[in-house]
Amino acid sequence: MRFLGTLMLFALAPYCMAQNWAVGVDGGYGVYHDVTIKNGGASADAGFGSRFAAGAVLTEDMYNHVGGELRYAFRDGDSELSSNGHKVNMDGFAQAIHYDFLFYATPRHTRLRPFVAAGAGIKRYDATSHVAQSFGNLGTLTHAHQVEGMLSVGGGLKVALSDRWVLRLDFRDYATPLPDKLFAPAMTANVHGWLHDFVPTIGVDWTFGAR
Repeated sequence: MRFLGTLMLFALAPYCMAQNWAVGVDGGYGVYHDVTIKNGGASADAGFGSRFAAGAVLTEDMYNHVGGELRYAFRDGDSELSSNGHKVNMDGFAQAIHYDFLFYATPRHTRLRPFVAAGAGIKRYDATSHVAQSFGNLGTLTHAHQVEGMLSVGGGLKVALSDRWVLRLDFRDYATPLPDKLFAPAMTANVHGWLHDFVPTIGVDWTFGAR
């Protein structure tokens, strides 16, 4: 399941030779901005631990200044509830598949190509520990998985290393609602905000097809 997105990207590649395409891999480190769970006068931060990120991408340059990417991202990170120095957590990870439109500042075939990106997709959260962790009257971490709709925004820079190889620096903000099956807020508790997953990565692309 973790490498489903990668396999899908490479399976599609032989059918894409008529256009300007690239396949690539990347890695980095992601940091979450938590949501808040409140119940009466008590509150806790709900989110995931900061851990490594890895992914794969299939890119098409449709026009000089517009492209698109199908991306797969794997995010390690425990589910966590914390407040006033007290914390409970469960082992977990997340996977995302999304499509982003890219808007380049420079035309195709230039060496440096800054871009902004925006798109949408889905993100699946998995908590793998089997022992539930209760956090008072705010919520309980549970063994579960859940798929949420996801918004993706960000940008980056592509640097041509040769005719076929491209170094890329990316930053994405992956935003989803809190997966409440994993966090199970108490009946009288309220969830405030969305989860934001800030993920900088460095990667390499191999280009193919017409140029």
